Amino acid sequence: MATVHRLHPAVGAPPLGAAAAAFLETIAVANTARAYGIALRALAAEFGQRAPLADLEGEAGADRLAAWFTTRWGTNAAATFNARLDALGSACAWWRDQHWLSGDPLRRIRRRARTPDRTRALARADIETLLARPDLALRERTLFRLLYESAARTEEVLALDIGELDLRNRRAKVRRKGGAVDVIVWRTATARLLPRLLAGRRAGPVFLTDRRARIELPPGDLDPGSGRARLSYRRAAELFEEATTELAGGPWTLHQLRHSALTHAAEDGANTATLLAYSGHTSVASLARYARVSPEALGRWQADRDPAARRR
Repeated sequence: MATVHRLHPAVGAPPLGAAAAAFLETIAVANTARAYGIALRALAAEFGQRAPLADLEGEAGADRLAAWFTTRWGTNAAATFNARLDALGSACAWWRDQHWLSGDPLRRIRRRARTPDRTRALARADIETLLARPDLALRERTLFRLLYESAARTEEVLALDIGELDLRNRRAKVRRKGGAVDVIVWRTATARLLPRLLAGRRAGPVFLTDRRARIELPPGDLDPGSGRARLSYRRAAELFEEATTELAGGPWTLHQLRHSALTHAAEDGANTATLLAYSGHTSVASLARYARVSPEALGRWQADRDPAARRR
């Protein structure tokens, strides 16, 4: 009698990098695809782009994946930890549907309970430490500085074209959420960096990729001189994560620059009307989470009103 052999589900499966790319192509929402891509690229970097999916199977695969995951994201906030776990979980579920995996490689990892985050705004000193780093490239230094000084959303800044900049008056026109045209403003540090970044360019996106575009893009998303493309949100988020991984509480998110700018403005006494204009919000309720005073500001307030300090 012939012996029946059960085929392993991973037989014929693409390698890890290609399997990750195939899964990401099924995600229709761009923001979700960007977020999932962070976790999947990190996984492929750890195990290898050409690694077989079978490396994730069995007890050894689950142990290795759990050890890597907790080392990579174990110190992050619960929201980030869970988001990365959800991304890998969705990919593994899809791979099982394709019969590329048989088990659950994530079975050693448990989601974390989320607690209210009252420290989302970054300390001013930490932001300045990042922006003063000598190894930070000019493009990143300018982008991060502009995001912090303007409190603009990352999408709004990345969509800027050179013709929308008013360098003399330190402002630019942006399109806010919902399509409203608004103005953002910045301070001296950004004003000094922008001309260096543009280097004489007079048209095209303000922030560009490092290389020429490999695919056909709308002319408005290309630098007419070099052929380089507009910097994407995904790449900007990766650059920021890489730059802040080793910093306190890192890696940080790009949104934390906006959050911190608004919190610091509130601490400095900006009134509601100013904060609405600064943030681009149309609702006062939307400002509530940004106006929470930081521990450093609370400490300064207490020190300023301490009778013993006044006597000294």
